[in-house]
Amino acid sequence: VVTATDALDRLHSTAESHRRVFVLEVMGRHAGWIAVHAGIAGGGDVILIPEIPWTFEGIVRKIEEREKRGRHFTLIVAAEGAKLPSGKRVTRDATAKNAEIKLGGIGEYIVEELQRRTVKECRFVVLGHLQRGGPPTSFDRLLATRFGTHAVQLIADGKFGQMVCLRPPDTVNVPITQAIHKLRTVPPDGDVVRTARALGIGFGDD
Repeated sequence: VVTATDALDRLHSTAESHRRVFVLEVMGRHAGWIAVHAGIAGGGDVILIPEIPWTFEGIVRKIEEREKRGRHFTLIVAAEGAKLPSGKRVTRDATAKNAEIKLGGIGEYIVEELQRRTVKECRFVVLGHLQRGGPPTSFDRLLATRFGTHAVQLIADGKFGQMVCLRPPDTVNVPITQAIHKLRTVPPDGDVVRTARALGIGFGDD
């Protein structure tokens, strides 16, 4: 999230000075947490995530709305797993067998479509594995230490089959089965999405 936010900060000046539309494709597979958090923190104008259906018309309306307000650039954050309006996902290798589908390419797809639908110059950037590197934040360092301490205590107490997790302000443990029984996705009507909408960020659905 920190890397994606930094990328948006850096793209902002280029997008504004050249009056372009930039699409930043970020990781996340079938959940939009990275996209929505980075999009809010980095000043994105449109965020596309798997949890909220979107249309190209919705994106174009947002671009045109910004143009009318004198904002001649738009930053779009697209989660790699965001479904196209058709319901399909963009993949790199749809023929792969006995393996997870390799997601990726939605940024390029969106740019090609927006070039046809608008008069704006559009570009895309794929962060890819750059998102996985970099130094941990102070929050990361402290959390890892707290998790490690809690995990060792569980072993000492003979409590196995548990996963350490954060329930602010404390670290707690829950059964592993409870932790992995379903994919944790972004609630479309949750606080994070409501915050983004209150800031005027679009999700391509309006």
